[in-house]
Amino acid sequence: MARLRPGWSVAFCAAGLAISSWLPWLTTSALGGGRASAIGGTVGSISLPPRFGAGQLIVLLSSVLIVLGALVGRDLSARLAAAAAVVVSVLVAVLVWWYFAANVSPPVAAGYGFYVGAVCALGVLACSVWALVCALSSGRADETPDSAQVRR
Repeated sequence: MARLRPGWSVAFCAAGLAISSWLPWLTTSALGGGRASAIGGTVGSISLPPRFGAGQLIVLLSSVLIVLGALVGRDLSARLAAAAAVVVSVLVAVLVWWYFAANVSPPVAAGYGFYVGAVCALGVLACSVWALVCALSSGRADETPDSAQVRR
């Protein structure tokens, strides 16, 4: 019987976060309008500083979360990977909030990509906590179904 593996939910939400970074996170109608993505791409009157910022770090950490989710989903170092996923997902949620606080002020507003990314960030946080609870409650870390039957 197949059991539900929350690690794949972590990977799925992290992939959604990475994809959302290409969508418009910032929009404006001032000076003819414009859009900017989390990774730094701009169109129109919005300009972002040319440096490695919170948006690029969000994309980088979402890639790390995809790997951690796959590790938990395949039950490879599940406890360690789930704990790391919780830490990284909290960091990503803080970075999303920081991106909003640093860049959104009139006349610049949050675009739909930001809202998709924020929902994915909260989803990956919830799924990583779920994965950690499941990993901690599953018994011994090195126990396989065959070894559990041999000991009985």
